[in-house]
Amino acid sequence: MAISKILNMKDCGGHFHGKHLKRSLDYVMNPEKTQDGRLVGAINCQADAAFEQMKETKRKFGKVDKRQGYHIILSFKENEVNPDTAFEITQRFVEEYLGKSYEAIYVVHDNTEHVHSHIVFNSVSFVDGKKYRYEKGDWAKYIQPITNRLCEEYGLSIIDVDDGSKEKQHESYKDWSEYREGSFVWADMIKRDLDACILQAGDYQQFLDLLSDKGYTIKQGKYLAVKPQGMTRFRRCKTLGDMYSDEAIRERISNEDISFYREKQEEIKPVLIRCKVKRYRKAKMSGLQKRYYAKLYRIGKLKKRPYSQAWKYKDDIRRMHKLQKEYLFLANHDIHSAEELVSVISSLTDKRKEVSSEKSRIYKARERSRELFDIADEMQELKPAEQSYIQGDEFFEDEHIKWEMLKQKLLSQGYTLDEVEALRKHYKEEYSQACAKERAVFKELNIGKSIWKSLISDNVSNGKDTEYNKETIRDRKEQPVR
Repeated sequence: MAISKILNMKDCGGHFHGKHLKRSLDYVMNPEKTQDGRLVGAINCQADAAFEQMKETKRKFGKVDKRQGYHIILSFKENEVNPDTAFEITQRFVEEYLGKSYEAIYVVHDNTEHVHSHIVFNSVSFVDGKKYRYEKGDWAKYIQPITNRLCEEYGLSIIDVDDGSKEKQHESYKDWSEYREGSFVWADMIKRDLDACILQAGDYQQFLDLLSDKGYTIKQGKYLAVKPQGMTRFRRCKTLGDMYSDEAIRERISNEDISFYREKQEEIKPVLIRCKVKRYRKAKMSGLQKRYYAKLYRIGKLKKRPYSQAWKYKDDIRRMHKLQKEYLFLANHDIHSAEELVSVISSLTDKRKEVSSEKSRIYKARERSRELFDIADEMQELKPAEQSYIQGDEFFEDEHIKWEMLKQKLLSQGYTLDEVEALRKHYKEEYSQACAKERAVFKELNIGKSIWKSLISDNVSNGKDTEYNKETIRDRKEQPVR
């Protein structure tokens, strides 16, 4: 069953006559609601330039003011139709009702429980410049009968426009539409309050009491239904999602608490943000100012500022940082003797080799998929042209053929474009992690070797012999580390 509804868009005044028309087109073509633009179609205009073409038609016939356009909504029964079938029905409706005279955009939104379609069309005909006129009774005479006939062809239920139920059906649809698309979204508010009460409640009865305290009217029948203040109808909780059925709510009350959510919190990684700072040049002194300051300097009123002496302490600061790193190295590895130091250096050397081998393995694995990545890169370049072809622009037919060939190449190797991009991302992350590990191990190893060199030089300068020298390190590498 598809219920139709028609709205009009008024003039916003001399500064921007078509503001409502522009906003309606932007809203209905939102990529997040139309599967990234796949469920967007156009007739007698291009989807990407629809508003400009409609505006040009108005200018051509000198009708840029007053009503700017019309908006038809087809709402299908829940779970009765899939988005592709709804798109076909909407396309056929537009071709039959508007195709000969008006520029129109038609889309399907599948982001709600009710699949529904939007049709936005120009108020001025591009053929003869006549404005569209909606007369009383046109809904029952033209719009809904076309909708019913198309629904019958696809095996969908219909509504009878002659039994006096039109007003009742329209009133129900109007309420649902206002709640779904109005400035205040009831479903989001109800879900937030349900989540808060589930988190605080110790049992199901306490959960109902908390909802009542928030001003909700509760109806407990076969399904739990609630009505917040200001809403005229009850809303079944199970229609908000699987997490809000009666069984799910009882289970969440027993399982969820503050610690449950803390465990799920993701660690927020710091992000570096670049910002451009506009620098202004210091204003230059005028000739009079220069002579004035020169006179002050000659009579001794101005003194030269002494140069900074920070350079004297640069080496000391560098050495202090080095000693701090060496101290942290000894503390982190719990090193108390030269023998333990040699053992840690040997262990870090082996670890560096392992990490380097792992990095090499990831690189080789990524290179084996190079052919897949090259095909994916070509498809990404063709993606805008492919989307335009899907929307009806046959100018990009050659690009579409090439896109299909590349798609078949990937499928023959058992991949789709999304899977190849996911594989590329996986290798990139793995390789980045391996490089980070290698840098960390290399840094630790250099600190350990630096400490060992300092230890050797100190013993030599003091005239003492030590059994720990370069040969000792080499011998330690040959022995297993316990």
